[in-house]
Amino acid sequence: MTASLTDLLFDDDYDGSIDPLELFPHWLEEAREHEPNDPNAMAVASVDNTGMPDLRMVLLNGYSHEGFVFFTNFESAKGRELLAQPKAALLFHWKSLRRQVRVRGPVQQVARTEADAYFASRPAESRIGAHASDQSRPLESRSVLVKRVEALTEKFTDGKIGRPAHWSGFRVRPLQIEFWKDGAFRLHDRVLFTRPDLASDWSRTRLFP
Repeated sequence: MTASLTDLLFDDDYDGSIDPLELFPHWLEEAREHEPNDPNAMAVASVDNTGMPDLRMVLLNGYSHEGFVFFTNFESAKGRELLAQPKAALLFHWKSLRRQVRVRGPVQQVARTEADAYFASRPAESRIGAHASDQSRPLESRSVLVKRVEALTEKFTDGKIGRPAHWSGFRVRPLQIEFWKDGAFRLHDRVLFTRPDLASDWSRTRLFP
């Protein structure tokens, strides 16, 4: 199924419809089979209050037709930027497959229940880390962080480590999705899907490499 969808994606003679939100999970599954490290890693781009772009790597924690989900500290740089300017761009780069997927769209916060469920699924050490880290803010020394983790580990000896209020998730709702496949002599294949709003159908366009 994956191969046939990919073949149709780059077939200029195919005039049928392709839903990029149906195709993406097949590419992600192939990445899980071939990428040795973090096949769900993606770059997230945002802008600060001056319009200066910002970029970092995070992990895709959830995916559905509603969009691409990741979780973070809302008081971090990306958290503050996305709350102030709720638009983002994503990039998946699977080097072993020589493929990329680019995504652009508005951002919304996930529901509290969704954030609670994901937080509860994390290892205890990661949940403690979410409490201990003032993410993106100055840290005097690593020992300060280590001591804070140690103190919180003693505090949460009963294992009941609730989600901190500043930790939650974002969902990127795509308006553009581009699939990129490596080609010989840099003659790559690029197909861009766009829609004017979340309720509209997708349009498909082949791009020059």
